[in-house]
Amino acid sequence: MKHFPFAMAAAASMPMISGCATMSNVSHKEDDLSAAGFVEKPANTPQRQEMLAKLPPHRFVRRVRGDQVNYVFADPTGCNCLYVGDQRAYGRYRREMQREHIADENALAAQEYSDPAWNWGMWGGFGPGFGYGPGFGW
Repeated sequence: MKHFPFAMAAAASMPMISGCATMSNVSHKEDDLSAAGFVEKPANTPQRQEMLAKLPPHRFVRRVRGDQVNYVFADPTGCNCLYVGDQRAYGRYRREMQREHIADENALAAQEYSDPAWNWGMWGGFGPGFGYGPGFGW
């Protein structure tokens, strides 16, 4: 068990590493919410803290009051606040998330096909003209 202390240190550091990635994602989401028009409302009183704790963290909650629709995003770990926005802010946020998702997919596709060391033949082909078709059992 010579390596036990190293293994323990490595295991102990994993939550910190994953925590950093999570905080980075939360910070990015906060920036996106603000850019879309959401307003930050700090939980700076005991009453606000109590109410913030009742909402599902890092999820949108819709509130309808008469003709007015508002969206609330509770962030107890990042800013310890609520982000509040109307239908237009929520729409802008969703459109931006969709654009980012498409951009990520396009970057991934470009990255996959740009590797000159990739050996397509090793995988047996992927469609007509590549050895894929009837009789191949796929």
